[in-house]
Amino acid sequence: MNFHFYKYHALGNDYIVIDPNKANIDFSEKNIRLICHRNFGIGSDGILVGPLLQGNSIHLRILNPDGSEAEKSGNGVRIFSRYLVDEGYVTTKKFSLGTMGGEVYVELLDDKGQQIRIDMGTVTFQSTDIPVDGPARAVLNEELIIQGQRLATTCVSIGNPHCVVLYDEPSRETALDLGPAIENHSRFPNRINVQFLKVLNRNNIQIEIWERGAGYTLASGSSSCAAASAAYKLGLVDNEIYVHMPGGIIKVDIRQNGHVFMTGSVNQVGKGFFSDELWAQIQVK
Repeated sequence: MNFHFYKYHALGNDYIVIDPNKANIDFSEKNIRLICHRNFGIGSDGILVGPLLQGNSIHLRILNPDGSEAEKSGNGVRIFSRYLVDEGYVTTKKFSLGTMGGEVYVELLDDKGQQIRIDMGTVTFQSTDIPVDGPARAVLNEELIIQGQRLATTCVSIGNPHCVVLYDEPSRETALDLGPAIENHSRFPNRINVQFLKVLNRNNIQIEIWERGAGYTLASGSSSCAAASAAYKLGLVDNEIYVHMPGGIIKVDIRQNGHVFMTGSVNQVGKGFFSDELWAQIQVK
């Protein structure tokens, strides 16, 4: 049976998978916003579109609730990998996926794909790669003034842009208050994901997250990698880091070759059909 949508969460960060081989959807900004809306639609932190088959490789698109498209999502990649296992698209424990932010390598740590490790690639702190306005430089511990607060920020790209803010007591309220202003600051021409970071000890950090195009989220894979990489670059942690978020914990390993590995869980929520009324609005005419 070909369902219209499949829903999963990774530590409370929930995505809808829509398989173009099973449902013909018009992914206009209006339709994306409607599907993701938690009152008028199915409700999610984004939509994963795939598998998109290009030769022998599998690609996916990652759509934010505001209709924009994300280059990469750690949780999204883990969720999509679990979907590929559930629907029989992959039968091996190791495979690769193409994203707009580059290729990622997946390893299933159990037969069902409930625990997954992702090689997220390498990070860069260079302003021209993230991007961050101003002269070419590594963006480390730079001051950013937001609402009268002087914030220490380190910016990083892991295929998508992040601004990591050292903060004494990060909270949901902090992310909701300061996150939108940082995301849309003129220093960041493509907008930016934001993490408020507290170092707990050499192997544990705590973050609160404001995601570009999605808002406040309970967990994020790429945010975990970015925050851990920033803390490591600043000499605040060792190379094996547990990232604590409201939704749970992701393990990040920073290898000597510069690759960042992320390990976390995925849970299936459900699968189903759009009502005739909603389907009439979102199907490709």
